[in-house]
Amino acid sequence: MSHIDVLSVAKLSPLLEPQIRAVFNLHDRLHETDPAAFAKIAPHIRAIASTGESKVPESLIAQLPALEIISGFGVGYDGVDVAAAKARGVMVTHTPNVLNDDVADLAIGLMLAAARQLPASDRYVKEGQWPTGPMPLARKVSGARMGIVGMGRIGQAIAQRALAFNMSVAYTARSAKADLPFKYAATAEALAAESDYLVVITPGGAGTRKLINADVLKALGTKGILVNVARGSVVDEAALIEALQNGVIGGAGLDVFENEPHVPEALRALPHVVLAPHIGSATTQTRQAMADLTFNNLKSYFENKTVHTPVPECAAKG
Repeated sequence: MSHIDVLSVAKLSPLLEPQIRAVFNLHDRLHETDPAAFAKIAPHIRAIASTGESKVPESLIAQLPALEIISGFGVGYDGVDVAAAKARGVMVTHTPNVLNDDVADLAIGLMLAAARQLPASDRYVKEGQWPTGPMPLARKVSGARMGIVGMGRIGQAIAQRALAFNMSVAYTARSAKADLPFKYAATAEALAAESDYLVVITPGGAGTRKLINADVLKALGTKGILVNVARGSVVDEAALIEALQNGVIGGAGLDVFENEPHVPEALRALPHVVLAPHIGSATTQTRQAMADLTFNNLKSYFENKTVHTPVPECAAKG
């Protein structure tokens, strides 16, 4: 398959890039770094290798008349214009399931860190403040109420972990899931009003942009803690900063942001906020599994026109 031209549209994982280079003819972000060279190779590009944060707009797809597949490294694909791809008969894949455990683990970790103020406690000891007196009391997690915004595979994995803490679990999603034993709320605001910890794990995209707004945060309340392991776009970041600064909510644990990797100074300065640099799936084991699945989707497609994990829009008939 060395004659098959593949365009990478983002910096690829070192666990993935060598696999693609060993089999395909990989062009690294030529559309950004060398427009003249890209113009020459564009008619021959048959595949795109992307990441969860990649932008693959209709304008780029239109420049690639031979494009057949977009293979994504990540479960999220809101940066890909799937409708434009489907209209052209282009397959789009992603890497679901293999990262469920890591993202769910991190959601629980952020909840615990924000509730029990673990980063602040670490600094308190390391900076020698302990002899001056005890830290302020923190929030209990066990037995509390968790609300989950989005109840897909990862949401369900988070719920199972919450049950181990004897937490009650409720959720909101596009529709109620009859096979789940958890209470359903019709809106994020209604869910927040009944939650001590609100965990966001809904897909990104236009349909969920700023879903967690000022009204939802007000409903969460002065003792409530927001955890976001979804997409930065799902939370109104300006409203969140204002809510945190004014005590509208009690704290936050955030792995994703509106303008990554740039995080507002106002958010970084807040002592009751725990921040992580988008590390939901960032373990060696999971990133290797993601790399293998991304590569195998490409390889399988060009071997027999099948893929392992198409995005739902491409898996559906019609």
